[in-house]
Amino acid sequence: MTLDIVATVVAAVLLTVAVAGTVYPVLPGSILAIITLVGWAWTLGTPWAWGAAGVGIVLAAVGMAASFVLTGRTMKREKIPGLPVTVGVVAGIVGMFLLPGFGLFVGFALGLFTAELVRQRDVSKATHSSLAAIKSLGLGMLIEFFCAALAASVFAVGAFAHFA
Repeated sequence: MTLDIVATVVAAVLLTVAVAGTVYPVLPGSILAIITLVGWAWTLGTPWAWGAAGVGIVLAAVGMAASFVLTGRTMKREKIPGLPVTVGVVAGIVGMFLLPGFGLFVGFALGLFTAELVRQRDVSKATHSSLAAIKSLGLGMLIEFFCAALAASVFAVGAFAHFA
């Protein structure tokens, strides 16, 4: 019983980090949620734990897949290659250290826009493609966050049912 409590508390903390990771992309997000749910269910081994983990895993996987598909489709439609996004990610990481809290987002946006401006050599086109990329990434992030939060909620219900 003590192992069940420790495993559940650790899983709750890790799921909190996972949900935050869907918004703050430096953390592993949905993948951490899936690994945590499998580990928690395996440790407890009860039908309630496996049922909650199964539903939570599906929710986290759907959120992650929806984010990838939505973002990838927009990048393809707007003909944005991977390099500007990579530049945005690197600039976001630098921004995270320069402006803690919101520097990741500001750095990403500025890095993406700068790379698009260099690539397209037109402010209007670079602005359009950068905004399209940022909107699709934001929407994908929102969907992934919602699904990870639902997975964490299903975990909470499963944990309550396990201990009740």
